[in-house]
Amino acid sequence: MNVGIIGSGGREHAICYMLNKSKKVSKIFCFPGNAGTDLIAQNVSLDPDNFYKLEKYCMEKNIKMLVVGPEKPLVNGIVDHFNDKSIKVFGPDKLSSKLEGSKIFTKKICQENNIPTSKFKICDSLNETLDYLKNSYFPLVIKADGLASGKGVYICKNFDEAKTATEEIFKGKFGVAEQILIEEFLDGEEMSYFIVTDGKNYKFFGSAQDHKRIGEGDTGKNTGGMGCYSPSRLLNDKLELKIKTKIIEPTLNAINEHGGTYKGFLYVGLMIKDGEPFLIEFNVRMGDPECQAILPRLKSDIVEIINNTTKNKLKETSIRWKKEKSMSIVLCTKGYPGNYKKNLKIDNLENIKLEKYDKIFHAGTKFENEKYFSNGGRVLNVTSLGKSFILIRKKILKLLKIINWKHGFYRKDIGWKEIKKNANYKW
Repeated sequence: MNVGIIGSGGREHAICYMLNKSKKVSKIFCFPGNAGTDLIAQNVSLDPDNFYKLEKYCMEKNIKMLVVGPEKPLVNGIVDHFNDKSIKVFGPDKLSSKLEGSKIFTKKICQENNIPTSKFKICDSLNETLDYLKNSYFPLVIKADGLASGKGVYICKNFDEAKTATEEIFKGKFGVAEQILIEEFLDGEEMSYFIVTDGKNYKFFGSAQDHKRIGEGDTGKNTGGMGCYSPSRLLNDKLELKIKTKIIEPTLNAINEHGGTYKGFLYVGLMIKDGEPFLIEFNVRMGDPECQAILPRLKSDIVEIINNTTKNKLKETSIRWKKEKSMSIVLCTKGYPGNYKKNLKIDNLENIKLEKYDKIFHAGTKFENEKYFSNGGRVLNVTSLGKSFILIRKKILKLLKIINWKHGFYRKDIGWKEIKKNANYKW
């Protein structure tokens, strides 16, 4: 079977890597892919948001399955477009994708179904927001309603910070903003929990702890993710039962009642406080960089999981995991998440010798004239598996030192809360 992947990041390279391991796949096409996917698939310079051109290409190349990596095509309705076609699309439909496409939609789902989340206020204008903020207690969280590539969230310590965030959102930093979401700040520890669902049944698909902040010790600006480890140290049977019964099942039931069909991965972003899970956000796809840490731990054939999900046969599917732990550290371009340069040469990738459980997933890269160049803020994801997080991290940092990219930087403390329990812990 020929398979297509939509996206160009580290998540898509990881998916491509797992698809390439399956005997059920004949050829992989990536729209548009990156320098890493180009090594094992055919990159296609085609706008995946143009569903008609994408459909025509898939018919010409006999592509029977499309796996959607990023959220934008899902929110724009790619599943609905292909619904009556011979090409299957792995992902939720347009209505279901509003769980990520509109934070306000998700909050209303929570409110209607008693799903634990932070208290919130929806404001319709800049003036209304500022009036509300003048009488608020801080810190507060301010969010743009629509898609913002993981960057439309502000943790504000005072009124001035909140005013700046509000003005940026209403002035269109993340697109046209008709409403804004103000949330109570939850003090706890974050966890990423994943499921795969065929609309009726769902199964666990890994856990992780992402590190969003730019600086070590989780300080500084928010990013798309600087690295993560899997499984999360917070997860246990008691907590998992609460996540399923209080958050996942009511949400899937609500989507069904609204007329949606949710097939695909669901990312459940949680804040864990005193053993209780609170929903921070949903993503209607695998996380990035969580995907790069979780997928290498998967023992089962990912194609079988995807096929059975689209055919409503997930209940019959066994999902097995390796016993090893994993970690992924992101190599970023200097200046990220602010302004940064592109087209910067990346040396030494050809000189790295990877062992069995090591993997370098490309994100913002391209390959031209037999050389690798940067093409984004997050450039490479260096991933490894092992018995202990401290040993895995040492291995990854050693590989990053060999790459020695003068235009890049990375956090050396990924997994620090877990590793901190070790008496010899140092960054």
